[in-house]
Amino acid sequence: MFDIWLPLIGGLVLLIMGGELLVRGAVQVATRLGVSPLVIGLTLVGFGTSTPELVTSVQAALAEAPGIAYGNIVGSNIANVLLIVGVAALISPMVIASRALKRDGVVMLAVAVAFWALAAAIPMGRAVGAVFVVALAVYIYLAFRQESASAPAEHGAAYDKSVALQGADAALAPDAAPRGSLLVSILIAVVGLALVVLGGRFLVEGAVSLARGFGISETVIGLTIVAVGTSMPELVTSVVAGIRKQGDVAFGNIVGSNIYNILGIGGFTALIAPGAVPAEIVSFDALVMIGASVLLVGFAWTGLRIARWEGAVLLAGYALYIYAIWP
Repeated sequence: MFDIWLPLIGGLVLLIMGGELLVRGAVQVATRLGVSPLVIGLTLVGFGTSTPELVTSVQAALAEAPGIAYGNIVGSNIANVLLIVGVAALISPMVIASRALKRDGVVMLAVAVAFWALAAAIPMGRAVGAVFVVALAVYIYLAFRQESASAPAEHGAAYDKSVALQGADAALAPDAAPRGSLLVSILIAVVGLALVVLGGRFLVEGAVSLARGFGISETVIGLTIVAVGTSMPELVTSVVAGIRKQGDVAFGNIVGSNIYNILGIGGFTALIAPGAVPAEIVSFDALVMIGASVLLVGFAWTGLRIARWEGAVLLAGYALYIYAIWP
């Protein structure tokens, strides 16, 4: 029992610690090289904090555990909407102040449907992965164009995701006068990357051992324990934003994360380790992800807020989902 849980928990700890160090070091390096804070926020902070999920899914796919690889992606998106938004809305009702966030909500829904449709039709090959990665690059570019020209009230989900992360950890914010040397910043990023890779390996090994030891499918482990574990940064940042009464930032954090998860993590996973998405994910869990996305966008669209009772509905939905898939 101990030899199963130790690598699982240790892997999660290394992933989260390594991911923060990686982004922190990368932000410091980019700042020293004169990269604009907006670009840093939309790229290094926005996508860099998804490194734990990326490494976990890629390593699981390479280890021929597609249930963990794609269960992590789909399960993270379901947990983001039902669990994390539910908790954040209970703490403080989310006031959705930006029309841009509603547009990003539609993008989140569109990429979820696209993922399901492609996974149902064909294996996730390198061509699909390339399309997803290019789509993410286009999304980030359009977000940059929007943020460069928009009024403060028109911030989009990608921007709010970086704001939420920087609010929870000030070390992720670009510093006008970075401390220490460039070499130290590079070393921090390299150490972080090494910890993420090591943590991902331990997490996948522990998840596979847990599935085999308890007779639970790898897909269920990927959809639940692995997905929730790798979504801890989103939980922390959304709760912090909720406590600070920044409901629109918390909402944007989740919407942006779900877009990054499918296009970025799903895309790179397919590029590096192409393979089919497990049939049980396609036939049920991906549809739950789409349904949860529709529910979230619907709540945000009506009244431009997510009230506490709506947060409670989302949490109840997550409890029902876990009940439905857990053996």
